Amino acid sequence: MFTPPVLIGIALAPAIVALGRLSGLDRDRALYPVTLIVIAAYYVLFATMGGAQALPSELIAATVFAVVAIVGFRTSLWWVAAGIAGHGVFDWVVHPLLIANPGMPVFWPAFCGSIDVALGLLIAILLLRRAIPERG
Repeated sequence: MFTPPVLIGIALAPAIVALGRLSGLDRDRALYPVTLIVIAAYYVLFATMGGAQALPSELIAATVFAVVAIVGFRTSLWWVAAGIAGHGVFDWVVHPLLIANPGMPVFWPAFCGSIDVALGLLIAILLLRRAIPERG
């Protein structure tokens, strides 16, 4: 369960939040929505690297997460927190069942899933503490 990719993902999530806080980048509500879009875009990159047969499916999935990011940016960052954590669940549960992507590294679902769930939870904590603006 706690393989090196999972441990690294869990460790990196607080580092991302700390960098956002210390640098002031998280004062701009766009930081975490853009993060969600970039997270989803990695699978499109892997599909391109793997011969593009997974590209249509990965583009659909990435579009769903991009829409969640945009909706969250325009309405409430709770959508973004849920979208990032939800992407982690997608990594571990849904993606392996629906999409065969030969370009994806073997360690990626565990790494990305763990960082996504941890980051989504940390963003939710920041929102609860009103440490970042929920709405624009």
